[in-house]
Amino acid sequence: MSQTIHCDVAVIGSGTAGLAAERAARKNGASTLLIDPDFNGTTCALVGCMPSKLLIAAAKEAARINNAALFGIEVESVRIDGRAVLNRVRRERERFAALTRKSINKLPEKVTIRARARFAGPNRLVLSDGRKVQARTIVIATGSAPVLPTHFAALGDAALTSDTVFELEDLPRRLAVIGSGAIGLELAQAFAHLGVEVAVFDKGERMARLRCPRVHANLRDVLEQDLALHLGVDVSPETTERGVRLRWSGSSSGSAEFDKVLVAVGRKPQLDGLDLEEAQLELNDQGIPVHDRETMRCGESAIFLAGDAAADFSLLHEASHDGAIAGRNAAAYPAPIPIKRNTALSITFTDPPLATIGAAEKDGAVTGTAEFDDQGRARVDGVNKGSLTLYAAAPDGRLIGADLFAPAGEHLAHLLAWSIQDGKTATELLTMPVYHPTIEEGLKQALRTICAATPIDLPNDQDAGTPAGA
Repeated sequence: MSQTIHCDVAVIGSGTAGLAAERAARKNGASTLLIDPDFNGTTCALVGCMPSKLLIAAAKEAARINNAALFGIEVESVRIDGRAVLNRVRRERERFAALTRKSINKLPEKVTIRARARFAGPNRLVLSDGRKVQARTIVIATGSAPVLPTHFAALGDAALTSDTVFELEDLPRRLAVIGSGAIGLELAQAFAHLGVEVAVFDKGERMARLRCPRVHANLRDVLEQDLALHLGVDVSPETTERGVRLRWSGSSSGSAEFDKVLVAVGRKPQLDGLDLEEAQLELNDQGIPVHDRETMRCGESAIFLAGDAAADFSLLHEASHDGAIAGRNAAAYPAPIPIKRNTALSITFTDPPLATIGAAEKDGAVTGTAEFDDQGRARVDGVNKGSLTLYAAAPDGRLIGADLFAPAGEHLAHLLAWSIQDGKTATELLTMPVYHPTIEEGLKQALRTICAATPIDLPNDQDAGTPAGA
């Protein structure tokens, strides 16, 4: 008879969400198991956040050098060594992944099980090594994988995804990027700044789920300085002797040859092979268990969902928060505790950075905009491009969201997300100290617009303002 292991909480998957779930459950007194076939490290360390930022860092340095003439500095004989760039990406990536594996190795030995798991009932798992697990509660944290449509998969090695692109030995000469979401835009612009001829294709007309037309127009203008952009098109690929030929039609039409095609049309939860039907869960139209975002509980079951497997937000900080919520509530079952979610925050590391924060629509909402083409500090640093739109609720001007494509955008985005989560109004932000000259001063234009549209005046004329361009 096969061995049956008993525990309070079994976690399937050792990525960011799974690690957070196991840690939270054990911290709350539960006996835990962490089940994974590989324990290789997280998506972020291996194929996501870190390798992409390593490539972007190289691209940013190349762009900075190429912009040196603006400051009266002439740089000659610049050569980009593609092999060296990608070797550093892989070398540093392995270091980050090793640190993750090191933290996994520090877990109690009885916690980790190297195997694949599938459901044999709402509280039972069967492992690929023949053993069984009986758990009071189960957390599904199996992550996601890139979507690769059949007609692109047929291209073989010429088709890349975010999981394989960093294995390139050298930079391609010509690269097509399919998809204008965060991954597509980050990598497209990075490769372009490294001297690759890049074209981006998307069947949609709006990039990166931006809500503000003004910010989107700024994004498009900047990107088209570095690469070709084809929105609102359908693409048909075919292999050739020299690579891949793409034909496109829609808002524009044409054809071109590329060495490689990076397919960045999204990621899908890795739920195949779990035998979810045995778990008796209600699934949505995409086959994902229906769950409550405030508890991560699937219906009234003893099963919880976390991270990319939940398909809510494929972001590391959301996966970590999901895992913490799911793990704590799995330990607290049958009385899960709802947790108010943080303000939505998504950052795309283009140059300048792009971000969407919070909500954009609310009854009586007002907006304020700011441009950075003539903002003082941005102009000093030669990064004066982009714009920002703030969304606020009437009648008090309480901030509810923002779209931005602006210098120091990742820092502005955090400042705004924290302010939104804290319930700050535009008036309150304008009374905060802001040093001169800084990028943060660029917020004032948008905040003043919101104040002018609401009946709340600045107390004691605390915001004297900073002249435009100063």
